[in-house]
Amino acid sequence: MNLLRTASVVSVFTLMSRITGLVREQMIAALFGANALTDAYQVAFRIPNMFRRLFAEGAFSQAFVPALAAARARDGDEATHGLIDAVSTVLVWVQIVICVVGVAAAPLLVLALGASLNDSAHEAAVTMTRWMFPYIGCMSLVALSAGILNTWKRFVVPAVTPVLFNLSSIAAGYGLSPLLASWGYRPIYSLAIGVMLGGVLQLAVQMPALKRVHLMPRISWRWSGLRAALAHPGVRQVGRQMAPALVGVAVAQVSLVINTQIAISVGEGAASWLTYADRLMEFPIALLGVALGVVLTPQLSAAQAKGDGQQYSDLLDWGLRLVLLLALPCAVALLVFAEPLVAVLYQRGAFQAADVHHTAQAVMGYGVGLMGLVGVKILAPGYYARLDTRTPVRVAILVLVLTQILNGVFVFWLGIGVAGLSLSIGLGAVVNAGLLLVGLRKLGSYKPAPGWFWFALRVVLASAAMGALQWWLAHHFDWVALGQHELVRAGWMAVSLAGSAVLYFALLMLSGIQVRHFIKRT
Repeated sequence: MNLLRTASVVSVFTLMSRITGLVREQMIAALFGANALTDAYQVAFRIPNMFRRLFAEGAFSQAFVPALAAARARDGDEATHGLIDAVSTVLVWVQIVICVVGVAAAPLLVLALGASLNDSAHEAAVTMTRWMFPYIGCMSLVALSAGILNTWKRFVVPAVTPVLFNLSSIAAGYGLSPLLASWGYRPIYSLAIGVMLGGVLQLAVQMPALKRVHLMPRISWRWSGLRAALAHPGVRQVGRQMAPALVGVAVAQVSLVINTQIAISVGEGAASWLTYADRLMEFPIALLGVALGVVLTPQLSAAQAKGDGQQYSDLLDWGLRLVLLLALPCAVALLVFAEPLVAVLYQRGAFQAADVHHTAQAVMGYGVGLMGLVGVKILAPGYYARLDTRTPVRVAILVLVLTQILNGVFVFWLGIGVAGLSLSIGLGAVVNAGLLLVGLRKLGSYKPAPGWFWFALRVVLASAAMGALQWWLAHHFDWVALGQHELVRAGWMAVSLAGSAVLYFALLMLSGIQVRHFIKRT
């Protein structure tokens, strides 16, 4: 099995999602800019998105997929279908209750995330939260369907569905915002409609795929059916497994709530600047960290199960070297080339020069911690392969506390605004990755292969040279003023990035690093 090739396949689908997600953010920036109403949308969207990560793609998937795979291997397809029916029934009933309560409690939820919103923005956030809350129910069922299809090795449909969500949001933003304005509604409400349409569309495309493999869930709408589903041993197993997973996911969501509140308090538009910067940061994390994590997790688990400690260590070493090789130049680019990137990607329409400046500062803060943000995606699976889920959670709780202390220093004491938020998150991620790495070393599970010092030195020198070129390019051109000539600016951006990549990899080759070694790793 060629690990890099497999990771690349995962990355292709992830890349499609991230590109369309970036286009969605570009649309929001161009149509609505960064102001109190865009902050209201960010707050409103984060509420159902937070519950989605808690109950759907997060804790639920982590508990349901292993139980489903084990049931299929142990009991066969027919008995597994009974588990699917029982879990689906309980999930639908739970989501109905959550959606009803969420719609009713929308003002309190908005207050929890955006207490500093002005009255008009608070009202808009409450309305959009209520419109989007049923999205949680759709996405919970999408997570259920994706878990089933992946267990039956039908990977394409689940991988493509996030693209449909982004396309729905883009279509709704461009198509409905003028229409809503003509009807006397706030145009930004089109984004909330797009979210709901995206959720429904993602669920709709899963249904034919489930029918093709004869695994369409049978949901009981009777009280007796719900009681029978709750008594199913598989449902109880999923519930027990969800409990620790919820703790781990909840830590990240608590951090999100606190950071959102702080961003809103920084000033109008700050939450939007942070979101736009986050979208840029997600590219290397998704293409490197997530893809490598997906590929390495089963390989590490297999090595651990066989008691092959050398293979386990070698896999981690390969992943960490690849992180340094590819993530370090990305981190340098986010640090020294942030303003050109933000200007080219976002500066048009309602997104002004001041927004470019503030968003670029947030991007630079993320750049400081990019190595940690990507590294965690490689190191955490090392613990999961050992069936140790507690250590990453304990570290995450410690990092949560540290991040908020750093927020107090950077945002409130030093007063560096939204850049302080992203810097705190980045430094927290570096500490997170560092603690996980030290833990694996202490356990004796990871023993670095020879040659790390010279390998790291050559990567650092090549990255520094590339960074010097990007620093010169960032200051040689007035990237904001070039916005008057979009095609010229885009052309210079393409030349700048291509030239930087050529310089970096040429220096690596001249220094003796064989990139082919990583490509051929099996």
